[in-house]
Amino acid sequence: MKPTTVTHLRQWKQEQRKFASLTAYDASFAKLFEEQGVKVLLVGDSLGMTLQGHDSTLPVTVADVAYHTRAVRRGAPACLLLADLPFMSYATPQLACTNAAELMQAGANMVKLEGGSWLCETVKMLTERAVPVCGHLGLTPQSVNVFGGYKVQGRDELAAKQLLEDAQNLELAGIQVLVLECVPTELARKVTEALTIPVIGIGAGNVTDGQILVMHDAFGITGGHTPKFAKNFLAQSGDIRSAVQQYIQDVEQGIYPAEEHSFN
Repeated sequence: MKPTTVTHLRQWKQEQRKFASLTAYDASFAKLFEEQGVKVLLVGDSLGMTLQGHDSTLPVTVADVAYHTRAVRRGAPACLLLADLPFMSYATPQLACTNAAELMQAGANMVKLEGGSWLCETVKMLTERAVPVCGHLGLTPQSVNVFGGYKVQGRDELAAKQLLEDAQNLELAGIQVLVLECVPTELARKVTEALTIPVIGIGAGNVTDGQILVMHDAFGITGGHTPKFAKNFLAQSGDIRSAVQQYIQDVEQGIYPAEEHSFN
């Protein structure tokens, strides 16, 4: 199978071809996802909540992400694999370089970090040193204590303007992909249209170039609160492989996320 690269994502954006991605944390699910046609996987620091049982992503370490990145890479050798730099692992550009190197050596094709324009120096330093970077704006879970909970971001005019400005600054600094989480659909549209790089949404409506879901949300096995943007594809499909295929199809056709999974 030919490996998926960021060049493919850019081409799909130009062709207005939507793509589906999922989180993965082990070789078995990664292999299944790749076999069903998922081209982009993320080893997210969401593993702190889904696998480790924490109430946030903050306890996750670089070693945790590296461990799961190695496993996912073995299972899905052809996927474009993103890996999260966890909480405080990129507090300085130098720290970001050291920790990004560990994730890249574990098998990641790109690292993802959360935050706005303050990260531009870090992004430049990483990309100059051959580390591709994915940005993450909107609801950034590592900032849960600053936000006072998991809340929709960019709802007022000032916040929306700042988010768009951050996205453009990060693109100029060198990010190659942007994840946009829990923002109003119209703001997601503006950001997606303003950037030349692919934008992947989660709780950002069906207007972004791609979608991502935490795999547990896609299969309805999340403990506790279920996010508004989540859909249980396993319930309607009956088995995991069919659920993944349905997810991909619904994203590509713009059926998912529907209005009920989006924010105004």
